[in-house]
Amino acid sequence: MRLTKKFFNRNTAIVAKDLLGKFLVRKIGRKIVFAMITETEAYHGPHDRASHASRGLTPRTKIMFGPPGYIYVYMIYGIYHCLNFVTGRKRFPAAVLIRSVILTSNNLAPSAHLNGPGKLCRVLRIDRRLNGLPIGNSRLWIEARGIKVPRRVIKYGKRIGVDYAGKWKDRLWRFYIKTERNRRF
Repeated sequence: MRLTKKFFNRNTAIVAKDLLGKFLVRKIGRKIVFAMITETEAYHGPHDRASHASRGLTPRTKIMFGPPGYIYVYMIYGIYHCLNFVTGRKRFPAAVLIRSVILTSNNLAPSAHLNGPGKLCRVLRIDRRLNGLPIGNSRLWIEARGIKVPRRVIKYGKRIGVDYAGKWKDRLWRFYIKTERNRRF
């Protein structure tokens, strides 16, 4: 089942946690790639100093100020793309960064762990051409496949790479699935 914009029209931290175990689906040419989301980060509102939106409405952040359910792709260090999904209400800038996924085959067997937003974007060929498109377009969408991630394996942590953000760097808005070695859940 594809997620709709309604799923993203909620509090950013809740969406970030609820994306764990959902499947990022990417159509590349005639090939369809499935990747289970295993780590996310929430960026919530104009006062979140770790968020691009804390600098106000700019051409880069315009998508974050729009309605929920859209793709926000930006580049860091001039070489890596990062995939985000806009959340919450219109004119309140918020988004969820996808930090890691596990590539799977059609039968959901794990095939590779892509840890790091730049690596997953490179492998899944996600770049700024997707920026501003609605989630659920013909090239990228999110599916709920009935996998229930037990609360005991959902961990919280500080966001990564935002030491400049003052007190906002300490928010526990990074969510990830932590399991024992060689065990899914």
